[in-house]
Amino acid sequence: MPRPRLEFSLAARTPGTEARAGILRTRRTEVLTPTFMPVGTHATVKAQLTQSLEDSGARILLANTYHLLLRPGPEVFRQIGGYQRFTSWPHSVLTDSGGYQIFSLPHAREMTEEGAVFQSYLDGQTILLSPERSVETQLAIGSDIMMALDQCIPSTADEATARAALEITQRWAVRSLAARGEAEPALFGIVQGTLFEHLRRESAAGLVQLPFDGFAIGGLAVGETKEQREETCAFTAALLPPDKPRYLMGVGTPLDILEAVHRGVDMFDCIIPTQVAQRGGAFTSRGFLQLRRGVYKFADTPLDPACACPTCRRYSRAYLHHLTKTKESLGWTLVGQHNTWFYQQLMREIRQSIVEHRFLTLYHERREVLHADDLDNPVRAQHRKPGKPRTLGHYEVHIAREGFASIRHTGSGEIMHARTPPMDEARALYIEQSHFAERIRGSEQDAPLVVWDVGLGAAANAMAAIHCWEEAAEHGPVRPLEIVSFENDLDSLRLAFDHHERFLYLRHSGPAHLLRRGEWRSKAFPTLGWRLIEGDFVQTLETAPALPDLIFYDMFSGKTNAFAWTHGMFRRLFGLCRGRDVELFTYTCSTASRVALLCAGFWVARGRNAGDKEETSIVLTPEAVRARPQAGRELLGAEWLAKWRRSAARFPEGAGVEERAAIEQAVTGHPQFH
Repeated sequence: MPRPRLEFSLAARTPGTEARAGILRTRRTEVLTPTFMPVGTHATVKAQLTQSLEDSGARILLANTYHLLLRPGPEVFRQIGGYQRFTSWPHSVLTDSGGYQIFSLPHAREMTEEGAVFQSYLDGQTILLSPERSVETQLAIGSDIMMALDQCIPSTADEATARAALEITQRWAVRSLAARGEAEPALFGIVQGTLFEHLRRESAAGLVQLPFDGFAIGGLAVGETKEQREETCAFTAALLPPDKPRYLMGVGTPLDILEAVHRGVDMFDCIIPTQVAQRGGAFTSRGFLQLRRGVYKFADTPLDPACACPTCRRYSRAYLHHLTKTKESLGWTLVGQHNTWFYQQLMREIRQSIVEHRFLTLYHERREVLHADDLDNPVRAQHRKPGKPRTLGHYEVHIAREGFASIRHTGSGEIMHARTPPMDEARALYIEQSHFAERIRGSEQDAPLVVWDVGLGAAANAMAAIHCWEEAAEHGPVRPLEIVSFENDLDSLRLAFDHHERFLYLRHSGPAHLLRRGEWRSKAFPTLGWRLIEGDFVQTLETAPALPDLIFYDMFSGKTNAFAWTHGMFRRLFGLCRGRDVELFTYTCSTASRVALLCAGFWVARGRNAGDKEETSIVLTPEAVRARPQAGRELLGAEWLAKWRRSAARFPEGAGVEERAAIEQAVTGHPQFH
């Protein structure tokens, strides 16, 4: 009789809690659960040797199918003999299906029944990641536990969106099992349903009827509160078979893991141990330490006296503080090594407490410490010398809770890139969605690609285009690029430039020249140019030196800049673009803006989500629709039209009877709805 793909048995449970200790046997390794899997995104856990990971007690790593599909590619793993031989890792590997990366990373993607169509961030190539290709790639990698491809969405999505994602995930689950066939690796299904209990129940009920070897709780740690995550985790875990492993994907901090074990979860993964180490963050038995703090400059003591890892046995807090302040990569390696050991030691302690039926005691004791900052050196308010002003004119530097900086307009309160780092959002909404890497392929003899950057702001969108073009030019011929930026108040760019240590993308010759001279021409690549047109866009759009091929429309909202979003404004813009293949990308999905664009003559499609917006807008001339029928643009259709008819923003405020009738006729008679 053939050996099972995966064996799982419970060794102990503790009364009064759902915590459980088990033994997981893959075809390579015995893994004691609960277990934490370090994340090896690009076939490496960042800054860590495989020997260090093995010494810490890790027996299973996570590898990312999405990244390894792009580089080095499945054929490398096939020829060399799989992940273990390629990386010298002798134990088990779990591979993510690629669904979360498709959702979270800023690369062009379109979701279809067939799979996820996305644009490679390496060369702009369009790739279809279907359930079958995901499984094929995971088999080539040499996975011991594979994940079925799922559609991940924000946990705060509405019920209709959540149901649609759930249903396609269920269908992909069946296809993933069929693709696995008789192959040896185990395969887990993923429960979706966001925060809706009845959808989670429906998802779990369907999956447990299928021959999966284990189950994952997906769709968490993507926007919900800590309380919502814990409640949904507990509810979902209870729906899963007790004799199969339960995996909470992408979670989390040591405290998150402790809470999830309490709710019945067996397996975890997260990039946090090495991610925070890069910035000098260390988890210890005395709380969380931030090694950048000056209090550690003369601290000739171990990082954690209770830890037996190589870092704590050999190096002092003072030395680790020095490495962190000087941004030496050795600091990342040593602190990351300690954090990895800390996680593995925590899992051993949790497991032992379950076996000895004292988990609840450990749970209550460790919650307080795992939640705390350095208990021996509490953070106190300090008097600092005044730094550079963080305000200029109508703008101020805004620091998000996640730690990145953006620019806020003090008069309206609007924040440029409020939920996502500026360059991430710029790449996601403007570069990847416009298939920019594909559009710039060509030669110096080709006509320039002209980009209108409407609403320069702190220059994130323009710089994202420049960085993409320069990277492509390093690897082969590209067509000329001319960027025309429109802005009526340069104080936002000046302020960001003054704080370039927080806006690293401005460390480039372009912004400095643009501020001083109003234009910039690359010395390394003379076919790359950038020009500023200063003044209100509504007054200057006809003065641009060239008509656009792409428009990045990133103006402040209608509340702050009303005229920029009116029918009249878009009619003038459409008049300039008439008869040409032009696409416009904007962050808004407001009904009023879309109506104005449709009335002007543009066609409107749904764009990807951004921050707290479930979708944005892609705007096309009729020629653009005809030029790229296979571009995957999801044009607004009958469903949107019905929603518009019910909307309170159906017509502009104060519109008269005749204007309303004209708008009604323009929208309902628009060719895209027929």
